[in-house]
Amino acid sequence: MGGYKSILGEVRSGKLSIKEAERMLRVDNLKKIEEFARIDTGRESRAGVPEVILAEGKTPEQVVKIAGGIKGHGALISRVGDEHLRALRKRFGRLEYNKFAKTVAIAGGKTPQTKGVVGVITAGTFDIRVAEEAAVVAEMMGCKVKKAYDVGVAGIHRLFTPLKKMVADGADVIVVVAGREGTLPSIVAGMVDVPVIGVPTSSGYGFGGKGEAALKSMLQSCSFITVVNIDNGIGAGACAALIARRVNEN
Repeated sequence: MGGYKSILGEVRSGKLSIKEAERMLRVDNLKKIEEFARIDTGRESRAGVPEVILAEGKTPEQVVKIAGGIKGHGALISRVGDEHLRALRKRFGRLEYNKFAKTVAIAGGKTPQTKGVVGVITAGTFDIRVAEEAAVVAEMMGCKVKKAYDVGVAGIHRLFTPLKKMVADGADVIVVVAGREGTLPSIVAGMVDVPVIGVPTSSGYGFGGKGEAALKSMLQSCSFITVVNIDNGIGAGACAALIARRVNEN
């Protein structure tokens, strides 16, 4: 099957109908890895978001084979365990590994044009692992990322200076990551005039622990925020980058 240009050329010449071209393009974007994976190699060009491969629940051998199939296309491997990482390094050598986010970034054939600024804030140190997922995705999508970590409500005075600088640096959207009672996104949203995405994390214990209280608190926010699921740093980073890039389109 031909690539995009040959398929579009056949549509232009009348040899191929639009409906048939759509079917071919959808199929052409999929790459089958044995019987356990189908990689969407066209996700980045179609949706602006790199393909994300969840390593968790997969064997090291499966992750290595998927990574081999991704080569040449932008993708991110998330929730990379120690065994996954050892197998990947043995097969591919040096990798772009983020030890906090536990992600491996695989560069595509084309470097995205830098557009937009994404701010990433955490309430506590525990939240950094999720915040780094958001930062990695936003950077892969061509955004500059400004960070401010451990500035939660237990010492709210820590927030003001870095938040002021983040706004001055031109943040188009701010991702705020918080566990426990999850109030920081609401506070930030009440102080800035840019979209805020709240990310609850699975910190906390007892009643409402593991992120449930944080999620419910964010969903009940009096401030205007958007909320993703517990520990979904990648989803928050991708949405933030899409917003930031659209804001900065020429």
